[in-house]
Amino acid sequence: MRFESDLWVPRPLDDVFAFFSDAANLEALTPQWLHFRILTPQPIAMRPGTLIDYRIRLHGIPISWQSEITDWSPPRQFVDEQRRGPYRRWIHTHTFAAEGIGTRVSDRVDFEVPFGWLAGRFVLRDVEKIFAFRRRQLVKRFGSG
Repeated sequence: MRFESDLWVPRPLDDVFAFFSDAANLEALTPQWLHFRILTPQPIAMRPGTLIDYRIRLHGIPISWQSEITDWSPPRQFVDEQRRGPYRRWIHTHTFAAEGIGTRVSDRVDFEVPFGWLAGRFVLRDVEKIFAFRRRQLVKRFGSG
């Protein structure tokens, strides 16, 4: 399955990418109902091969999650891939592009879940809620167009 989202914010590319470069800011972009916590000691040096461990609680179930930064191309893109967690596959591509006086922030998540298509539709609803929250938080931080 694939989920895609983009948002234009009225801030320069370097400012927006700097925010995303700090893994600690992921907590601010994640809804409280996930009880998201980064376990990896900070600061985290972002580069290809960096492993980041998290803990979340999804529908009341505690889940350990590890992602690896597989592409680090500042200030245009980075990719994190699940190495351990609830999905069979989770690849999150973050793309940033200067656009006018601001920045286009785009996300593409390719994922596969256990138990097939029906479970995938259920998970997709959660992903949509998570990214709706993320969008609101980015607008609060950077403004909107």
